[in-house]
Amino acid sequence: MLSTPEPFENGRVTWQSGGGVAVLTLTNPPANGYSYEMMRDLDEAVLRARFDDGVHVLVLAGEGEKFFCAGADIGMLERVTPGFKYNFCLHANETLLRLEHTPKLTIAALGGHTVGGGLEVALACDLRIGRAGVGRLGLPEINLGVLPGTGGTQRLTRVLGKSKALELMITGSLISQAEAHSLGLTSQLVEAEDDAEFLSAVLDYARTFCPPARASAVVGHIKRAVQSGAEVPLEQGLVLERELQAKLFLGDDASEGIGAFLEKRKPEFSGR
Repeated sequence: MLSTPEPFENGRVTWQSGGGVAVLTLTNPPANGYSYEMMRDLDEAVLRARFDDGVHVLVLAGEGEKFFCAGADIGMLERVTPGFKYNFCLHANETLLRLEHTPKLTIAALGGHTVGGGLEVALACDLRIGRAGVGRLGLPEINLGVLPGTGGTQRLTRVLGKSKALELMITGSLISQAEAHSLGLTSQLVEAEDDAEFLSAVLDYARTFCPPARASAVVGHIKRAVQSGAEVPLEQGLVLERELQAKLFLGDDASEGIGAFLEKRKPEFSGR
């Protein structure tokens, strides 16, 4: 059961929580296009989730049936100065890096069109789950005379490899949920009658990574090892892995997991 939606200061992201999961909903009808105000709200939401010991998994969703997020608010970009645009992109990059490095699992619930900066937001999440047959995905910024400037050139390449990522970006192609799943852009494809059923399925999946069924601190440490270790030489990645493992050995869940294995019982993890 989720709490009542609670908007952040600018009203562009709402917060709900329950059962170990926080749902952050991008809210800017009709297409949930993001602005500086939305990124400020998302930044605050990520920080709130980091410090909330009752939150083990973050789910990002878009308001409504049609869009997860259609990217940056183009009307806003047309009105502002080049200096504002640069700082807007810089802050968006910083916000998505904060999301990416938060030691809690993040899942993007792609229940509609996920294009441009919307896909860049989703790419900063650890897992992406698509709703079958609903919406298209892609980075069509080339049609506006610009490149994907909120991490798209870097993260899409890391997910799909250079050739396919380059093809999608230079053609500006939009692909179906089915094709996105076949390429590995999404980890799951969910059949759902409506948005509520889709989000419910994503939440059920998210809660499998919460205590007592799963050691969520371990999930977070695996995430840190993968996100940071993949960008450094192997030897440095192994150092990071050892340090994170040593920290986990000091926690309650390592004792519980090892004890449960030896006693041939199901572990009851606490997330600590």
